[in-house]
Amino acid sequence: MSAVFNTIEAQFEPLTEARLDEVAAIEQTAYAHPWSRGNFADSLRSGYQAQLLTAGEQILGYFVAMKGVDEVHLLNITVVPASQAQGWGRVMLDALSIWSRGQGAQWLWLEVRVSNQRALQIYERHGFRRVGERKNYYPAHGGQREDAVVMSLKL
Repeated sequence: MSAVFNTIEAQFEPLTEARLDEVAAIEQTAYAHPWSRGNFADSLRSGYQAQLLTAGEQILGYFVAMKGVDEVHLLNITVVPASQAQGWGRVMLDALSIWSRGQGAQWLWLEVRVSNQRALQIYERHGFRRVGERKNYYPAHGGQREDAVVMSLKL
């Protein structure tokens, strides 16, 4: 699948072991509590859907999702900080929704930090609904924990 957006031609390609160092480096710049290279490697070994959104050799973003019986769980979605606020998150959510429907999924699920208002707005605009909260789900600064908002999208 490819898309032309903001005059940049982008396409999806599978995340492979060869690009894990690059993705792990992006993850470090994007989050205070990033996934490790090992988290991504484990996802690949588990057969999770892991896609890069690229423009040429440049990574614009990526997502990792786990297929269940009739649902897909979004584990990580990241837009490279320099490419944020350009609509790439929406492009990736659209691609994930299409893939999920093709897998027979009825629902798409995710968790997001309660403090991540920008992501919450993006998900809500995409049609996700808040369905619950997970207490102390995410690590936070100073050894603290942060709650997660659980969201779902009926496909």
